[in-house]
Amino acid sequence: MSEEPGSALDGPVSDTDRAYTVRLELVDQPGELLNALRPIAENGGNLLSVFHERGHLTPRGHIPVEVDLEATPERFERIVDALRENGVNVVRAGADRYGEQLTVVLVGHLVDTDLSDTLSQLERATSATVADFSLRLAREEGDSVTSARVRLDAEAGTGREVLDALREVAAEKELTVVEPLVEVSP
Repeated sequence: MSEEPGSALDGPVSDTDRAYTVRLELVDQPGELLNALRPIAENGGNLLSVFHERGHLTPRGHIPVEVDLEATPERFERIVDALRENGVNVVRAGADRYGEQLTVVLVGHLVDTDLSDTLSQLERATSATVADFSLRLAREEGDSVTSARVRLDAEAGTGREVLDALREVAAEKELTVVEPLVEVSP
C-alpha cells in the first residue's frame, strides 16, 4: 500500500513538530469524542493529553474538551480543517502556550462546594488550564470530605500567580491546598 506525501503515515514525529492545544465543544452523544479524535490520528497528530469533563457544560450546553497534540504546522492546519469538516466545533486552535506544570492536592468538601466551579474559577482567574485531575471520595459513609489531585498547565513564569489564585479560590470554599513540593517559578 503506498501512501501519498503528507499522509498520516509519513513517519515518526520530526524536529519541526510543535505542541498545540485545541479546545472543542462536543454534543453529549455517544461517539462524539471518537469523532473528534479520529481526524487528529488520520492527519498525523500525536496526542499528548485529552481533558474531557462530561459533567461541565459550556453556555451552549456542549461538553468542553481540550486536546494537546504535537504536529508540524502543516499537519496541524489539516487537523483543524478535518475537525471542522467532521462537524466538530473548534473553539480555539493554536500553539501550546503552556510551559509550566503544577500538581496540587485539594482537600475538603469538594463535591459540596462544586468542584467543577472551583476548577472553572481557577481557569478564569489565571492563565492556567486544568490538564488532569483525579478525585478520591470520602472513606466513611456520611463524611463529605474528599481530596483531588489537580495538575495545572500554566504559562512559563506564572507559577506563583497560579498558586496565589488557587489559594484564594480554596480559601473562599474552605478547602485545604497541599502545594507542590518543588519550587515554582516566579
